[in-house]
Amino acid sequence: MTQDLASYKSSKGLVDTTDPEVDKPIYRKPGFDGNVTTLGDMEELISAFLKKTREAKGLTRADIAPMLGLSTPVYGRYERAFSKMTVTRMIHLCEILGFTPIDMIFEAAPHLWGRTQEEAEDRLTLDRIVRKLPSDATHDLIRLLRRMTADDNPI
Repeated sequence: MTQDLASYKSSKGLVDTTDPEVDKPIYRKPGFDGNVTTLGDMEELISAFLKKTREAKGLTRADIAPMLGLSTPVYGRYERAFSKMTVTRMIHLCEILGFTPIDMIFEAAPHLWGRTQEEAEDRLTLDRIVRKLPSDATHDLIRLLRRMTADDNPI
């Protein structure tokens, strides 16, 4: 391992870990409690989010499945964490159920948004507020934030 790679892993807070779903050691970022959530546990969290979101819309699996071009049992595999979701399937579900990929990913990995649960929730809340802004307000907010952060690099 080169020194640059070791520095990179350290700068990102990555730790060497094992996961039941991967046959080799992997590097992951620990959660707020210092533990690394398994990939399987993240799949369970994503599945629970999907089910909760669908139910909140008052829809059944039988309602959703044909909109995805799937049979009800095949769609049900996503809500039971039996089938892993592709990014394109997640995008399709976002279109149908009205959430964003950020909403789903936050459920499985909130530690990607901050050093503490509170910081992560604040950043998610800010994202949700920004999504509701009219376009002219969004433009003004970007200019304000760039001045506040002295960020000359557009995102």
